[in-house]
This record gives sequence, structure tokens and C-alpha cells, in this order.
Amino acid sequence: MEEIDLILDETKELMEKAIQHTKSNLQKIRAGKSSPAMLDGLMVDYYNNDTPISQVASISTPDARSIIIKPWEKNIIGEIERAIINSDLGFTPQNDGEIVRINIPPLTEERRIALSKQAKNEAEDGKISIRNARKDANDQLKQLQKEGTSEDDVKRGEDKVQTLTNDYTKKIDDILEHKEKEIMTV
Repeated sequence: MEEIDLILDETKELMEKAIQHTKSNLQKIRAGKSSPAMLDGLMVDYYNNDTPISQVASISTPDARSIIIKPWEKNIIGEIERAIINSDLGFTPQNDGEIVRINIPPLTEERRIALSKQAKNEAEDGKISIRNARKDANDQLKQLQKEGTSEDDVKRGEDKVQTLTNDYTKKIDDILEHKEKEIMTV
């Protein structure tokens, strides 16, 4: 039983990581209002090294329609601007020599639908990760049965794995529902 508990703990940990990964990916999807998370993953050329923008500047959102980026060194304003323009974010930065300002245009209905589809794809990726964790756990449980663990114990373990899978899939559905509501709110 101890081995089954270890498998269950490992599976739960993997499913929790899938939830966190899905949340972080959904956070990057624009939902009508500005957020510093929109720039997560944006890399700036800082002394010939690709560096996350959060490590070379402070990012704030003074209101729902703009993002302000204040670099710690004024000489990299051009690099920050270039990184934003070259990214697939679709923003046009404005540079006043001190800060970079991004004005976020309101979302069109068409764009909201596209973002909603993108969110569904991210959620589905999370569910796939959860199902993969379930498959790995069930494979390990079957291996234990071959090694002599009782069939009843393995069956109970598989039932617990399925319960975990259902719970974590439901969590992803709830996260997605919240994100879609956020995206579609005008």
C-alpha cells in the first residue's frame, strides 16, 4: 500500500503542476484589461543577452487600458520598444525617453472569440497533461500488480487516480469558465 500511496502522491503533484501551468498560460491571454502578466515571456536584448523584461524594468498598469514600463537603465528603452514591436502581442509602444507606454485598444468581438478559442486550447493542453499523469499512474499500478501487489489494492489505487483526474479536470474547467467570462466581458 505504501508504494500505491507514493504513486498517488506523485500523480497529484503532476496534476497540480498541470493546473499551475494552465493558469500561467491563461494569465498571458489578454482579457480586455491590461495586466503586467501580458508581458511575461517577453525577452529584451540586454547587453547581448536575452533577458526577461521583468528583470530590466518595472511594469505597472495605471489603468485598465495602459501598461507603463520603466526601465532601470535609460539606454535600453530602444531595446524594450523593439522587443514589444517584434513580439506577437500586437501592441504599439510609445517612448518618451523615460518610460515606454503601451495603450491597449479595446477588444473587438471577433478578437474576443479568437482569444476564447486560444483559452480553450490552453485548457485542453492542461487536461491532456492530467490524463497523461493518470496513464502513467495506472501503468505503475499495473506494474505493481505484476510484482505481486493484490488486485484489490491496485483496483482501489486506480479508483483513487480516476477520482484525482476528475477533480483536477473539473478545476481546469472552472478556471477556463472564469477566463472566458473575463474575455467576453465588455
